[in-house]
Amino acid sequence: MANIFLTIKTDTSHELVIKKSRFICHLKKIASEEEAREFISAIGQAYRKANHNCFAYLIGDHDEIQRESDNGEPSGTAGVPILEALQKRGLHNVCAVVTRYFGGIKLGAGGLIRAYSNATSTAIEEAGIVQRITQTILSIEVSYKLHDQLLYYLQQIPLEIADESYAVNVTTQVYVDNDQIQTVIDDLTSRFNDQLTLTPGEERQHEVPYNE
Repeated sequence: MANIFLTIKTDTSHELVIKKSRFICHLKKIASEEEAREFISAIGQAYRKANHNCFAYLIGDHDEIQRESDNGEPSGTAGVPILEALQKRGLHNVCAVVTRYFGGIKLGAGGLIRAYSNATSTAIEEAGIVQRITQTILSIEVSYKLHDQLLYYLQQIPLEIADESYAVNVTTQVYVDNDQIQTVIDDLTSRFNDQLTLTPGEERQHEVPYNE
């Protein structure tokens, strides 16, 4: 998954019951460690009567920040499995908190590892996964007589239109994936015989569904 930025589609929570213990996984998109800490604290307050609120989170394009906690469970049986479940799906900028209400039956170290891992994995399935793509807004200035041809071209690719403005010429702004920007510019220049003005502008982060 090199060079692909994946994250969850939506914040969510999902519950599993394993040998009478309740495991509730809460997932949230985050952009900073402060957001992660606030989320962990909020879940801890909301579920303060639970036996454990274990967590893990990853922040950064290359997971520069990684944290996990067993929150009182035997060492290595909760935080690490949660973290590894996030890593296995290649997710970034996600915090997972798994709340456990003990049901009276001990699961053992192996059982706890599987339970925390499965609780996180099923929550990820519930949330869905998206790929974050960096796009550039490309401004295309063209004469009115060529405008319909341009729109037809944009529909064929297809490219999403961000805006249009009308003056002496028509300026159409479109979103182009950064790895395609030069190809689109070259193709437009060739197709319209250099009869348009192309100006790359600001960037945006765009999320699209990701299917493994």
